[in-house]
Amino acid sequence: MLQQLVAERVLHARNGTAFAVTPTLREAYSHGDDEELAEVALRDAALAALRLLASEGTSGLPPRRAVLVADAGEVTLRPDLDDAAVRLSGPVGIDDVVAAFVDIADAEAAVLAAVEAVDAADLGDDDAEFVVGDAQDHDLAWYAVQELPFLLDLL
Repeated sequence: MLQQLVAERVLHARNGTAFAVTPTLREAYSHGDDEELAEVALRDAALAALRLLASEGTSGLPPRRAVLVADAGEVTLRPDLDDAAVRLSGPVGIDDVVAAFVDIADAEAAVLAAVEAVDAADLGDDDAEFVVGDAQDHDLAWYAVQELPFLLDLL
C-alpha cells in the first residue's frame, strides 16, 4: 500500500477502514490526553496492519507493519469494529499524509510470528495473543512523507 501511495500519490484503504481518535475512544479512555489517545489509535492501526499482512502477504517486501497518519476529512464512525475504527469517505492523497510509522528490521521476526498467530489471537487463543503482543511491543519508527520513496528503496 505504501508503494501504491508513492507511485500513484493516492491510497485506497482496504474497505475504507482507518483509525482515529473518536468520541467513543475518548469516552473509553476518559483520563487520556490527545497524545495518549492518538497512541491508542496508532496501536489499533498497527494491529490492523498485522491482519492485512496475514491476509495479503508482504508482496516480496520484509514483514513490517506500516501506519499512515493523515488528515482524512469526512469519516464515519465504526463502533461495530472498534472504538477507534472509522470508515473513510474516499481515498487518501499523499498531500493529506502527515507521517508514516513503519517497523524497523529488528521487529521483523516478531511481526512474522504475529502474522501467523493473529487469527488465532482474534479467536481468543492466549498463546497467540502473547505472540501478537510481542510484535505490538515493538515501537514503529516515524518517517516524513518525503522519506517514503527512500524507505521503500531500502526495503
